[in-house]
Amino acid sequence: MANEIIDNAKEKMKQSLASLQRDLAHIRAGRANASLLDRIQVVYYGAPTPLNQLASVTVPEARVLMVTPFDKTILKDIEKALYESDLGITPANDGSVIRLVIPMLTEERRKELVKDMGKFIEASKVAIRNVRRDAMDSVKKQEKAKEITEDERKAFEKDIQKITDDATKEADRLASVKEKELLDI
Repeated sequence: MANEIIDNAKEKMKQSLASLQRDLAHIRAGRANASLLDRIQVVYYGAPTPLNQLASVTVPEARVLMVTPFDKTILKDIEKALYESDLGITPANDGSVIRLVIPMLTEERRKELVKDMGKFIEASKVAIRNVRRDAMDSVKKQEKAKEITEDERKAFEKDIQKITDDATKEADRLASVKEKELLDI
């Protein structure tokens, strides 16, 4: 039972780190990255549809994203969705593909993005600590219910703390990689 608690905590911490990775991928660093468009929804036959289901997104140059729709008739809809998105990049439509040129970031903007990134990191660490707290509470309840001994509880708590520390280190590693990417010119 306590092993299930630890496995469950590991899985939840992995999910928190995966969420952090997705959030960090959406921060644009002056380089083209297809994941910038993952959140874009295009109204297709009246239903919001993810852009990556309607078009292929490629990176022909370091600072250019090229969107090639599978169906050329939705080019205008894709262009409209990109224009209305929070990307802050004006799409260039040449009739068959849409190009997005990622502008270079100013030093000031880079520092702002690093600061914003800190919010994602902290939210991820809070989620990890909440998972730890819930797992610790569950183990303590098992001890109260006489399902495990005090020594077993202490061993499980030690294991839970170790996976928490590992997850926190991974969050810090992801943050430093993204920060380096943002601050490199």
